[in-house]
Amino acid sequence: MTTSVLSIVYVNDAPAAARFYGDLLGMSPSFETPGYITFDLGPGADLALWSGQFENLAPDVPRTGEVCLALHGGGPDEVDAIFEQWRAKGVTILREPHDLGFGPTFLAADPDGNRIRVAPRA
Repeated sequence: MTTSVLSIVYVNDAPAAARFYGDLLGMSPSFETPGYITFDLGPGADLALWSGQFENLAPDVPRTGEVCLALHGGGPDEVDAIFEQWRAKGVTILREPHDLGFGPTFLAADPDGNRIRVAPRA
């Protein structure tokens, strides 16, 4: 059986969110419709941006989940470099780099308030 993990992030404007995530990930979408856009993150993993499921998502509404970008060999220098790149781009930073026991990590948010964590791959 072939299995793929698809993480869905609900957004207000899928094309705008795709530009934001495409810039952060350094890639183009693999599939696009006006309200549903996906990124192929590698074998068995995709990120989907879906608008129209919920109306008027507000960034200030608490989120209970997050997308985690797990870095291969993501030591403090790599996490810090990505943090500085994102901060220079104006990405909303929710928590600066710190160690949570599994390695260095930081937390950001997309324009809709969805949480994005950068951390080392365990």
